[in-house]
Parts: sequence; C-alpha cells; structure tokens
Amino acid sequence: MSERRTWAPWAMSAPALLLFAVMLAVPLLLTTILSFNAYHVDTGPVAGSFTFEHYVHIVTDSYYYEIFWRTLWISGLVTLICIAIGAPEAYILSKMRAPWRSIFLLIILAPLLISVVVRAFGWSMLLGPEGLINDIFRLVGIGPVKLLYNETAIVIALVHVMLPFMVIPVWTSLQKLDPSVESASLSLGASHFTTLRRVVFPQVLPGILSGSLIVFGLAASSFAIPGLLGGRRVKMVATLIYDEYLHELNWPLGAAIAFVLLAANLVIMLGWNRMVEGRYKKTLG
Repeated sequence: MSERRTWAPWAMSAPALLLFAVMLAVPLLLTTILSFNAYHVDTGPVAGSFTFEHYVHIVTDSYYYEIFWRTLWISGLVTLICIAIGAPEAYILSKMRAPWRSIFLLIILAPLLISVVVRAFGWSMLLGPEGLINDIFRLVGIGPVKLLYNETAIVIALVHVMLPFMVIPVWTSLQKLDPSVESASLSLGASHFTTLRRVVFPQVLPGILSGSLIVFGLAASSFAIPGLLGGRRVKMVATLIYDEYLHELNWPLGAAIAFVLLAANLVIMLGWNRMVEGRYKKTLG
C-alpha cells in the first residue's frame, strides 16, 4: 500500500512531465547543442562540430552589449511601471463591490483576447506622426513628437500588454488579506498611507514578486512589439535572434544569443526573487 502511495503522484504527474519534456526540455537541449556548432558561410551549420566561437563573439563585440543592455533596461522599466500602475489598480479592484468588480476585471483581462500583433499595429497608428496622440499635442501647441520607432513606443506598448500579468497576481494576494487587519490599523490611529505601507504592502509582496517575474521575463523575450514599433534601428535581443536565424542564416549564433538571454534572465529573476523574499520574511518574520 505504501509503495502505491509513493508511485501514485508520479503516475498522475507523468503526462504533464512528458509534455514538459517534449515541448520545453528537448527544444532547449537541441538549441544548446546547436549553439556550439561551427558555422560556415557556404554550407551553414556544421553538424557534429564543437566550438565556443559564437559565445566568444558575443562577449567580445560591443554591438551585443548595447542590444542586451537595451533589452534589460527596457524590461526593467516596463516592470517598474507595471508595479506602479498595477498594484494600486489591483488594490482599487479589491475594494470594489459586485457587479463593478467583475466589470472592471473583464476590462483588465479583455486585451489578452486580442493578438499582440493587432495591439502593436493599433499603437503604431496612435503614436505615428499623424496619429491621435500627436493630433492632441498639436492642439495644445507642443507640435509633433517622434513617438514611433524608438524606445518610448516599445515601453508604452509593452506596459499595455504586460499590465494584466501584474494586476492579477497582486489582486490574488489582496484577496487573501484579512480586511480586519487593515481596519484594526486604522482604528488604532494609523493613517491610510501608513496602513498601506506597513500593513497591506508587506502582505502583497508575494503577488508583486510573481507579477514582476512574469512581466520582466515576457518583456525581455518579446518579439512582436519591438519588431513592429522599434523599427530596424532599435533592436532588442529577440529581434536580433530573428535576424540571425532568418536573415543571416547563422543558426548557431542565433542559438547562442538565445541561450545567453535565457541565462541573463534567470540570473536577474533569481536574484530579484531572493531579494524580495528576504525582505518579505524579514518584515513578517
């Protein structure tokens, strides 16, 4: 009987583990192997070869440093803006009553039903020289402002796309918060700001952590928005990988860039997770 109980969880998890291996682990392994293959201009990737040339090329060329730095700071800025907007939005949502809570939750989730490409084209129309935003700027006398094909356009569109991924985890954490704790803080003379800072905020840190990890990871690996709103000059790592695979046909170099991006994301996200969890444990004991 004890042996059955030991094997039962593994047997129930087997389909999910198999799907994980087929859809994620195997492609990741093949990409890693490809990144170490040599590349020849005439013949393409040389199967069975082994070289560190592509990784050395990435580390020694300042061109890649610039693109990686742009990708990371844009992803970090998008994450901070999503926290600044999403956390208060989730708090307001948690205070709403039915049916307004369901209506506003539907409004927050509705953009997820629309393709990212469609939303990117919508932002290109809004941010263009003849778009609605520049029309408003002309009315107030500011004149046309270049908002398209630069980092500003990418940040604006990414915040719009990623905001639901921040609101939902924070809102879920707020749902677990005992309302009487907040009421007790107010009844003891604490201001609303002090209650939010010292009572509510520490308890929703897990939701903020989850949302920030999701937003940063998706923003750093996003392709459609940087490709459509950044243009050919403002490259991010995902668009660079696309160029190496389909334009230069240098698959090993593209695989090496993808692996470096994955490693950088993991290091940053694990470090952020460790820092926030440490503060959470320190605050709540």
